[in-house]
Amino acid sequence: MRSQLDWLESLSPWPEEFGLGRIQALLAELGHPERAFPAIHIVGTNGKSTATRRAAAFLAREALSTGAYTSPHVAGWSERIQVDGEDVDIERALERVRDASKRLSATQFEVLTAAALAEFAAAKVEVAVLEAGLGGRLDATNVLDARVVALTNVALDHTDVLGETREEIAAEKLAVVSPGAVVVLGEPEWEGLARAKGASEIVPADDIGRAAAEAFLGRGLAGDVDISLAGRFNVVGEDVFAGAHNPAGVDWLLARLPRSDYVVVASILADKDVRETLRLLARAGRALIATASRSARALPAEELAHVGDEFFECVEAVAEPEQALARARELAGDDGAVLVTGSLYLLADLDVRLQRIPWESSAKG
Repeated sequence: MRSQLDWLESLSPWPEEFGLGRIQALLAELGHPERAFPAIHIVGTNGKSTATRRAAAFLAREALSTGAYTSPHVAGWSERIQVDGEDVDIERALERVRDASKRLSATQFEVLTAAALAEFAAAKVEVAVLEAGLGGRLDATNVLDARVVALTNVALDHTDVLGETREEIAAEKLAVVSPGAVVVLGEPEWEGLARAKGASEIVPADDIGRAAAEAFLGRGLAGDVDISLAGRFNVVGEDVFAGAHNPAGVDWLLARLPRSDYVVVASILADKDVRETLRLLARAGRALIATASRSARALPAEELAHVGDEFFECVEAVAEPEQALARARELAGDDGAVLVTGSLYLLADLDVRLQRIPWESSAKG
C-alpha cells in the first residue's frame, strides 16, 4: 500500500480553479475541526512563516497548548504542522483525512490544511496559528473566523491570481478578516482597508508574531522566544542559505548579509519577477550559478542564466542543485562564500536544516 506521503505527493498542488468549495465540503465531512479552537490567521507576501512560528512560540510559553501551520516546507512535510513546538506524525495526520479527501478530489494544499485542522482538534489545542498559502480570500485557510488576523506586508507577487497592484493584493489578503477581529498590520497604509473589512481594532507592529500573540492574549509579553525555521537564514561557516523568492524578499536579505562578494546559487520559479530578483541579487556578488529546483514551476537553469547575464560578471548554468552548490564552492575557494537563495524549493532540494538562531536572522519566512 502506498504511504500517506506518497499519496500526498501524487496530488496536484494547484486547483484547476481557486475556490473554497472543496475545503468547506472536506471539513464538513471531518466534523468541522476548524471550529474546535480559536485561531490567529497570518497573511502577507513575505514573513508569514516566521510570524506564525513566533506567535505560536509566545503562546506556548504562556502555557497554552498551541498548533502552528506553515508552508512551504524545507526539511520535510511534517514541519508544516506542529503542536506545542513539535512536528506532528504526518502519516497519522494524513490518514485521518485521506478517505474524505479522495472522495472530494482535494488538492495537495487542501489536504494539508484539513490535516492540520483535524490534528489540532484531535490534540485539543487551545489556540492555533495558521499561515495562509496564497492570498487569502480563496485560500484553503480562509475557513477560520479568526479572532486575530495579521498582515505582514504586501508586495507584487502572484499578480496573475491576486491582482496587479498592491491595493488589489492587500484586499485579497485582508478578505480573511471577520467582523470584530483584531488586525495586526506590519504596514500602516492598510488600516482603512482593514476597518472596511470589519476590524474592531488595529494594531501596528514591527514584530508581527509578538503582536499577534499579544492581541490574542489581550496583554503585553516580556522577553523573547527563539524559533527554528529551516531555510530562512541558515549560516554555515561563511555560507548563507536563505530563501528569497521575490524582490521584496531579496531587499530584506541584502540588508542582513555580512558581505557582498558571494558566489550566488539561485533557482527562481517561472511565475516570479525573475529579472528584478536577479538584478537585486547581483548586489550580493558578481558570480551566479543558475540552477533549477525540482519544482515543476522552476525556471530552467539555462533560461535563468540567460537572464542573469545582464547583471552578473560570471554566469554558469548547472541544472542539478547539488552540483550547482559544489561548483559555487569551487569558485568561491577557501576565502570566499556561497549564498544559496531564491526559491525555498531549492533549499528543500539541498536538505538545508536550520540551527536555532535569534528571530532577527529569520524574519522573512
